[in-house]
Amino acid sequence: MKRPTIADVARRAGVSKGAVSYALNGQPGVSEATRQRILAIAAEIGFSPSSAARALSGASANAVGLALCRPARILGIEPFFMELISGVEAELSARSYALTLQVVADPDAEIAVYRRWWAERRVDGVFVCDLRTDDRRVPALEELQLPAVVIGGPGHTGGLAHVWSDDATALVETVEYLVALGHRRIARVGGLPSLLHTEVRSDAFTEVCARLGLDESVTVWSDYTGEEGARATRRLLSSPHRPTAVIYDNDVMAVAGLSVAQEMGLTVPGDLSIVAWDDSPLCQLVHPPLTALGRDIPAYGAHAARQLLQVIAGEPVSGVQGETAHLTPRGSTAPPRAR
Repeated sequence: MKRPTIADVARRAGVSKGAVSYALNGQPGVSEATRQRILAIAAEIGFSPSSAARALSGASANAVGLALCRPARILGIEPFFMELISGVEAELSARSYALTLQVVADPDAEIAVYRRWWAERRVDGVFVCDLRTDDRRVPALEELQLPAVVIGGPGHTGGLAHVWSDDATALVETVEYLVALGHRRIARVGGLPSLLHTEVRSDAFTEVCARLGLDESVTVWSDYTGEEGARATRRLLSSPHRPTAVIYDNDVMAVAGLSVAQEMGLTVPGDLSIVAWDDSPLCQLVHPPLTALGRDIPAYGAHAARQLLQVIAGEPVSGVQGETAHLTPRGSTAPPRAR
């Protein structure tokens, strides 16, 4: 897996390395047409003239990258990413590697960051989060031959190594638990619908509700923030056939949902049972403490870091299944109150 070099640009353009240097540095010695062709080829393969010395040296950057297409304000309040990064950092620091983190606006900006990092030898590999169906970041990384590990899946990861968790099984277990308590009207406040893990959870929710005859089950979409989670909860609890139980796709939305239920005069768990995904201290600090799906997220991050370091070292790595989230019942779930 090699980074693009000045020789690669010269070979594609059919010119000498000297001509490429002239073109990239704005010096005379090549025609304007040739200069534009060279600049286009350099941009296409991700070669940056400012990094020529580093790219030709073959030295390791001793750093890996993580570009996140999430608003910075969300990252600051969502425990999942902080715990994931803590696990990644613990593994990397033991190997004298650094983590470069950048927040980006959209997938195109994320791909541009990968191209720049790789061309400028800023990183030796990257983590890819928030996998989407037919994610265009995957073929872009394969084209760049940039070592990468996808935190997500299975499927839609191309030839990239990946670590994933079985969200479908965890979701089914949760619905079956609520049904065993006597709930028949179960709702779900999902995350961003464009994300693959949201799609996996949604499909599993639809299938298990159909199998168990839960005709009034419903999913509403949100964006993982407390504000949107609260709005979704108000809509659900204001409907004529309000649910007796709600599953939230993260802890922040679940805590917001608890607040809305209490604001509307409903008791938890008497009038409404609540389950949060990704257990965290937030779930245990509120009253009542929230029933939650939990796993060792720092260990998940450390596992991904070990995989990436293996890919960087040229070792064969494929998809690995991590721990499936397990349900911890607490004070926010109980049999529904008779109406």
